[in-house]
This record gives sequence, structure tokens and C-alpha cells, in this order.
Amino acid sequence: MATAKKAPAKKAAPAKKVSAVKSTAPATKAAATAPAKKRAVNAAFMKPLTPSAALAAVVGATPLPRTEVVSKLWVYIKKHKLQDAANKRNINADDKLRAVFDKAQVSMFEMAGLIGKHLS
Repeated sequence: MATAKKAPAKKAAPAKKVSAVKSTAPATKAAATAPAKKRAVNAAFMKPLTPSAALAAVVGATPLPRTEVVSKLWVYIKKHKLQDAANKRNINADDKLRAVFDKAQVSMFEMAGLIGKHLS
């Protein structure tokens, strides 16, 4: 009869230390849906500026903040159907706007920069 060798008994491994990990999930549902803080208004955008004679022909001669000048320009552009039909991001200038932009066509992104030259 063959005797089976017994394997030596293994020692139990020491328990590992578990560190506390902070969860990135919000603690409550209310914290996840809290309204964002309202941004402060930049006073430089709200300062009334006087338009040049060329720009005054489109938006009026009264001093206006930059935001209102851009709004009034868009009202004028839409009223006179000056947006390019193929690419709505481009504006086709009529005689009044050509005096402001110095170009026949501008993109809406460069429009704000061109307007700045006509405000003081």
C-alpha cells in the first residue's frame, strides 16, 4: 500500500489594509440637480457707445451697448433678407452695410470685430 504524502499546511496570508476611497458620485439627488450660479454681467458690454455715421444709418444714432448694436444689426439683416441663401453664416452687405463692413460679404463671426471699429 502506497502512502500519500500530505502537502505541508499553508499559513494564512495576513489581511490587507483597506483604505477609504471617496466617491465621486453626488451624495444626494438634490445635490446633482442644484441650479448653477448665475454669471455676473460684464459692465464693459453694457456701456453705451456712440455709433459712427455709417453704423448709425443702420442701428440709429443713440448710444447703445455692444449687445444691442449686434441685436439691431441682426434685425436689419433679417428684415432685408441679407443672409446668404447657400450659407446662412455669411451676410451679403447692401449699400448701408458695405459702408460699415468695407466688404460685399462677411461671416457672422467677423461681423462683431468689424462693428467695434465703428463704436466709440
